[in-house]
Amino acid sequence: MTARTSGSPRTRLRRWVFAVAAALLLAALAVGGLPVFVHPQVDPLRPADAIVVLGGTAYERFDLGLDLAERGYAPELVISASTGLDDPMMAKYCAGRYPFRVTCFEPDPWTTRGEAQEIRRRAETEGWRHIIVVTFTPHVSRARYIVGKCFDGELTMVASPSDSGPWFWAWMYLRQSAGYLKAVTEFGC
Repeated sequence: MTARTSGSPRTRLRRWVFAVAAALLLAALAVGGLPVFVHPQVDPLRPADAIVVLGGTAYERFDLGLDLAERGYAPELVISASTGLDDPMMAKYCAGRYPFRVTCFEPDPWTTRGEAQEIRRRAETEGWRHIIVVTFTPHVSRARYIVGKCFDGELTMVASPSDSGPWFWAWMYLRQSAGYLKAVTEFGC
Protein backbone atom coordinates (compact mmCIF):
# COMPACT_ATOMS: atom_id res chain seq x y z
CA MET A 1 0.00 0.00 0.00
CA THR A 2 1.41 3.37 -0.96
CA ALA A 3 0.90 6.63 0.90
CA ARG A 4 -1.12 9.30 -0.89
CA THR A 5 0.81 12.40 -1.74
CA SER A 6 -0.68 15.84 -1.55
CA GLY A 7 -0.08 16.47 -5.23
CA SER A 8 2.73 16.87 -7.63
CA PRO A 9 5.75 19.02 -6.81
CA ARG A 10 4.29 21.71 -9.08
CA THR A 11 0.96 21.69 -7.15
CA ARG A 12 2.78 21.89 -3.81
CA LEU A 13 4.86 24.81 -5.11
CA ARG A 14 1.70 26.67 -6.22
CA ARG A 15 0.11 26.13 -2.80
CA TRP A 16 3.25 27.36 -1.07
CA VAL A 17 3.46 30.45 -3.31
CA PHE A 18 -0.25 31.16 -2.68
CA ALA A 19 0.22 30.78 1.10
CA VAL A 20 3.25 33.10 1.11
CA ALA A 21 1.43 35.67 -1.04
CA ALA A 22 -1.62 35.56 1.26
CA ALA A 23 0.59 35.98 4.34
CA LEU A 24 2.42 38.93 2.74
CA LEU A 25 -0.88 40.55 1.77
CA LEU A 26 -2.23 40.20 5.32
CA ALA A 27 1.00 41.61 6.74
CA ALA A 28 0.84 44.59 4.35
CA LEU A 29 -2.78 45.27 5.31
CA ALA A 30 -1.94 45.06 9.01
CA VAL A 31 0.98 47.47 8.67
CA GLY A 32 -0.98 49.77 6.33
CA GLY A 33 -3.82 49.95 8.86
CA LEU A 34 -1.60 51.07 11.74
CA PRO A 35 -1.80 54.83 10.98
CA VAL A 36 -5.51 54.59 10.18
CA PHE A 37 -6.91 52.35 12.92
CA VAL A 38 -4.31 51.94 15.68
CA HIS A 39 -2.52 55.33 15.64
CA PRO A 40 -4.92 57.73 13.88
CA GLN A 41 -4.32 61.45 13.60
CA VAL A 42 -5.67 63.18 16.68
CA ASP A 43 -5.59 66.93 17.12
CA PRO A 44 -4.35 69.21 19.88
CA LEU A 45 -7.17 70.42 22.08
CA ARG A 46 -8.29 74.02 22.06
CA PRO A 47 -11.61 75.71 22.88
CA ALA A 48 -14.49 74.97 20.51
CA ASP A 49 -18.18 75.76 20.09
CA ALA A 50 -19.26 72.25 21.12
CA ILE A 51 -18.01 68.81 22.04
CA VAL A 52 -19.77 65.99 20.19
CA VAL A 53 -19.36 62.44 21.46
CA LEU A 54 -20.18 59.82 18.86
CA GLY A 55 -22.17 56.86 20.14
CA GLY A 56 -21.34 53.26 20.87
CA THR A 57 -21.06 50.86 23.73
CA ALA A 58 -17.58 51.80 24.87
CA TYR A 59 -18.96 54.25 27.47
CA GLU A 60 -15.50 55.61 28.35
CA ARG A 61 -15.83 58.02 25.44
CA PHE A 62 -18.78 59.72 27.19
CA ASP A 63 -16.69 60.16 30.34
CA LEU A 64 -13.97 61.75 28.20
CA GLY A 65 -16.53 64.13 26.66
CA LEU A 66 -17.73 65.12 30.14
CA ASP A 67 -14.16 65.66 31.27
CA LEU A 68 -13.41 67.93 28.31
CA ALA A 69 -16.57 69.98 28.97
CA GLU A 70 -15.74 70.22 32.69
CA ARG A 71 -12.28 71.48 31.74
CA GLY A 72 -13.93 74.28 29.73
CA TYR A 73 -13.16 73.25 26.17
CA ALA A 74 -16.73 74.04 25.06
CA PRO A 75 -19.94 75.41 26.58
CA GLU A 76 -21.99 72.54 25.16
CA LEU A 77 -21.70 68.75 25.18
CA VAL A 78 -23.72 66.85 22.57
CA ILE A 79 -23.97 63.09 22.95
CA SER A 80 -25.10 60.60 20.35
CA ALA A 81 -27.12 58.05 22.29
CA SER A 82 -26.80 55.47 19.56
CA THR A 83 -27.62 52.76 22.08
CA GLY A 84 -30.98 54.49 22.58
CA LEU A 85 -32.18 57.22 24.91
CA ASP A 86 -33.72 54.51 27.09
CA ASP A 87 -30.30 52.94 27.75
CA PRO A 88 -29.90 53.16 31.57
CA MET A 89 -26.17 53.80 31.20
CA MET A 90 -26.94 56.96 29.20
CA ALA A 91 -28.98 58.49 32.04
CA LYS A 92 -25.75 59.42 33.82
CA TYR A 93 -24.86 61.62 30.87
CA CYS A 94 -28.19 62.72 29.42
CA ALA A 95 -30.15 63.33 32.65
CA GLY A 96 -27.29 64.61 34.77
CA ARG A 97 -26.99 68.21 35.93
CA TYR A 98 -23.89 70.03 34.79
CA PRO A 99 -22.72 73.65 34.69
CA PHE A 100 -22.67 73.41 30.89
CA ARG A 101 -25.38 72.46 28.42
CA VAL A 102 -25.75 68.73 27.70
CA THR A 103 -28.05 67.38 25.01
CA CYS A 104 -28.47 63.85 23.76
CA PHE A 105 -29.93 62.62 20.49
CA GLU A 106 -30.60 59.37 18.69
CA PRO A 107 -29.02 59.44 15.24
CA ASP A 108 -31.24 58.77 12.25
CA PRO A 109 -30.03 56.58 10.68
CA TRP A 110 -28.17 54.89 13.54
CA THR A 111 -24.80 55.25 11.85
CA THR A 112 -21.85 57.63 11.83
CA ARG A 113 -23.47 59.24 8.80
CA GLY A 114 -26.65 59.81 10.83
CA GLU A 115 -24.55 61.40 13.55
CA ALA A 116 -22.79 63.60 10.99
CA GLN A 117 -26.14 64.72 9.59
CA GLU A 118 -27.28 65.72 13.09
CA ILE A 119 -24.00 67.61 13.57
CA ARG A 120 -24.70 69.51 10.34
CA ARG A 121 -28.24 70.40 11.49
CA ARG A 122 -27.05 71.61 14.88
CA ALA A 123 -24.09 73.49 13.42
CA GLU A 124 -26.42 75.40 11.10
CA THR A 125 -28.82 76.18 13.97
CA GLU A 126 -26.20 77.00 16.61
CA GLY A 127 -23.59 78.62 14.35
CA TRP A 128 -20.83 76.16 15.21
CA ARG A 129 -17.55 76.81 13.43
CA HIS A 130 -15.33 74.48 15.43
CA ILE A 131 -16.24 71.25 17.19
CA ILE A 132 -14.38 68.63 19.16
CA VAL A 133 -15.43 65.11 18.13
CA VAL A 134 -14.79 62.25 20.55
CA THR A 135 -14.87 58.64 19.42
CA PHE A 136 -12.88 55.50 20.09
CA THR A 137 -9.43 55.09 18.56
CA PRO A 138 -10.10 52.77 15.58
CA HIS A 139 -13.02 54.96 14.47
CA VAL A 140 -11.22 58.34 14.48
CA SER A 141 -10.06 58.38 10.85
CA ARG A 142 -13.35 57.17 9.40
CA ALA A 143 -15.35 59.52 11.64
CA ARG A 144 -13.18 62.45 10.49
CA TYR A 145 -13.94 61.55 6.88
CA ILE A 146 -17.71 61.14 7.38
CA VAL A 147 -18.24 64.13 9.67
CA GLY A 148 -16.06 66.23 7.35
CA LYS A 149 -18.47 65.51 4.50
CA CYS A 150 -21.28 67.14 6.52
CA PHE A 151 -19.57 69.80 8.63
CA ASP A 152 -17.68 72.61 6.88
CA GLY A 153 -16.09 73.95 10.06
CA GLU A 154 -12.97 72.93 11.88
CA LEU A 155 -12.80 69.44 13.40
CA THR A 156 -10.68 68.52 16.39
CA MET A 157 -10.66 64.73 16.66
CA VAL A 158 -10.06 63.13 20.03
CA ALA A 159 -9.59 59.41 20.63
CA SER A 160 -10.89 57.69 23.71
CA PRO A 161 -9.09 54.54 24.82
CA SER A 162 -10.03 51.28 23.11
CA ASP A 163 -10.02 47.64 23.98
CA SER A 164 -6.98 45.75 22.92
CA GLY A 165 -5.98 42.29 21.92
CA PRO A 166 -5.62 40.54 18.58
CA TRP A 167 -9.31 39.61 18.19
CA PHE A 168 -10.47 43.16 18.88
CA TRP A 169 -8.01 44.62 16.38
CA ALA A 170 -8.79 41.99 13.73
CA TRP A 171 -12.50 42.84 14.09
CA MET A 172 -11.80 46.59 13.98
CA TYR A 173 -9.71 46.27 10.80
CA LEU A 174 -12.60 44.44 9.14
CA ARG A 175 -15.38 46.62 10.51
CA GLN A 176 -13.71 49.98 9.91
CA SER A 177 -12.51 48.95 6.44
CA ALA A 178 -16.05 47.92 5.49
CA GLY A 179 -17.31 51.22 6.91
CA TYR A 180 -14.80 53.14 4.78
CA LEU A 181 -15.92 51.28 1.65
CA LYS A 182 -19.53 52.18 2.43
CA ALA A 183 -18.65 55.82 3.18
CA VAL A 184 -16.80 56.39 -0.09
CA THR A 185 -19.79 55.12 -2.06
CA GLU A 186 -22.21 57.51 -0.34
CA PHE A 187 -22.34 60.91 -1.98
CA GLY A 188 -23.01 64.13 -0.13
CA CYS A 189 -23.79 64.31 3.53
